[in-house]
Amino acid sequence: MAEVAEAPQARMSLSEHLGELRSRLLRCVVAVLVLGALGLVFARPIFAFLMKPVLDALPPSDRSLIYTSGIEELNVLMKVGLYAGIFLATPVILSQIWGFVTPGLYPRERRYASPFILLGTLAFLIGATFCYLVLLPTMFKFLLTSGETGPIKARIEHGRAMQEESLRFLRVDDFQRAANLADVEVNRLTSSGDGKVSAPDRNADGAVELQTRLELQAKLLDATRAGLGPAADPALRQALEKRVEAVEAYQSGVLSKASESLEQSSALLAGAAGARGSEVNRVWALQKALASGQAALAQEAWTKPLLTMSEQLSLVLMLLLALGVVFELPLVIALLAALGLVKSRWLMKYQRHAFVVCLILAAVITPTGDPINMSVLAAPLLLCYEIGVLAAWLIERRRARDAAQTALTPTT
Repeated sequence: MAEVAEAPQARMSLSEHLGELRSRLLRCVVAVLVLGALGLVFARPIFAFLMKPVLDALPPSDRSLIYTSGIEELNVLMKVGLYAGIFLATPVILSQIWGFVTPGLYPRERRYASPFILLGTLAFLIGATFCYLVLLPTMFKFLLTSGETGPIKARIEHGRAMQEESLRFLRVDDFQRAANLADVEVNRLTSSGDGKVSAPDRNADGAVELQTRLELQAKLLDATRAGLGPAADPALRQALEKRVEAVEAYQSGVLSKASESLEQSSALLAGAAGARGSEVNRVWALQKALASGQAALAQEAWTKPLLTMSEQLSLVLMLLLALGVVFELPLVIALLAALGLVKSRWLMKYQRHAFVVCLILAAVITPTGDPINMSVLAAPLLLCYEIGVLAAWLIERRRARDAAQTALTPTT
């Protein structure tokens, strides 16, 4: 008598399928709620971890998120806890999916439950990790960094840091070292290339540039006074009087008079330094270059991001969840092939169509329209599809081999 071939379990009625689906969905919901309550305990550090790619894309002085209502922060933390429950419940959800499709499988195929749950959880984690480490940093850097002002802003921040170091050398009476630092930074700011700052004129003709010069020259006065000592106070008093004239003219809106008085104050300051006046002038040249760059930056960067906690969290969580699900594609294709719903030949035939669908999905999921971020997402999508096709082919090949062995089994 020939060996009886394995067969799926007995067929279930529609009502039985719906009943089983309801019970398995209920188990998934309970698992998400229980694990979500656990995630709520650690919601604040989890939120800080999730927002790191967003904050890293902002300038150091603007790395903060705002909330627009009294309960927004509470809602954000509750959402973090809920999504943490979804992520932690991934093995439970996959086990319930496997249990629901088990009646349609052969007995030998049901033993793959553990690999399915393990690989599914691993694929989800790989997708979420890829999103966090690769997609989010490049995406937010593109969204929050202006291509026009980014290089200028970077040069100005570096120039301000070096200007502070120059002032420190003035305070310890090392005027030559301060001037050398200033010369290097002026050349870097005004050199050709992306983000260069135009060489400043003698007099400032804009409110932003003049305000910055007033702010920086006050630091130069203080540093020079500390380096020269009390003996230079009588000579410095004249520079201070001219500075007061510049401030009064600026407050009155007479910018040309304010700029002229400020230049005279700086000339008197250099004169008070005596033989070291040229070094003071070189540090002042750096401060004028910074003021000129600040004015150019203010003219270009007239928008500023104000990011809310809720919106950024929703965007990050949506992308993490989407990429986690996308990386489940090979497993889904393998499961459909095991159920006999798709064939590897059909998947290979429509590879070009799958390529277009992956590009469309990448464009929909990615909030930016730049080709770099779309490529970063489309490449793993295509790779997941190809892995799924390979898995379906291997499943079909094994089934055919098992069927051939069963047919060649001798009768008893």
